Amino acid sequence: MAIKEALLALLQRSPASAYQLKKEFDATTSETWPLNIGQVSTTLQRLQRDGLIEQCPDNEITVVETTTVRSANAEPYRDKVTTPPNRAATATRTKAQPTAVWQLTDTGREAVSQWWSTPVTLEQRGRDELVMKLAFAVTTPGVDVTALIQRQRVALQRLLHDVTRARRALPPSDVAGLLVLDHHIFATEAELRWLDTIDDHRLRARL
Repeated sequence: MAIKEALLALLQRSPASAYQLKKEFDATTSETWPLNIGQVSTTLQRLQRDGLIEQCPDNEITVVETTTVRSANAEPYRDKVTTPPNRAATATRTKAQPTAVWQLTDTGREAVSQWWSTPVTLEQRGRDELVMKLAFAVTTPGVDVTALIQRQRVALQRLLHDVTRARRALPPSDVAGLLVLDHHIFATEAELRWLDTIDDHRLRARL
């Protein structure tokens, strides 16, 4: 998955922190490929190393911390749901905490522009584990290929049901989310049809 290019594309919209980039990535993809903050931070470090991004000069944000402190002379209270008045004090501390906000460099803008204008090839999508698994399965003695295909078919049908339900829940205004989920639906349906052809190939091979 092109995480590097996706983060550059998000920074083309506007400068952002690692947390903001994670939230925007998840929202844009309808959380189909959720990123953890560690992935985002590591990728940003590489992008900075390669001269594609840089920190904004003014990158301080305000973080609000709320701490509840029970008074020393508070009497025991057995109600676990409601805290009685005057038995606990809430202190709110506000402090400014430096957090890196990233922006594209000129080189980064050129990289994004090149990404938009370059078609994605099959080689860039990487190896398909399912294709490899079944290719080896049909040529390896002792592997129950029929059972393997059936397990995969059930898993894909379950995935298709879940993705279709998620797609119905999206509003028409979420164009990016609809695009991502439609691709998942079409790809899953295609894999199900492909699994059906494997049985046909194996049957013809026995004739």
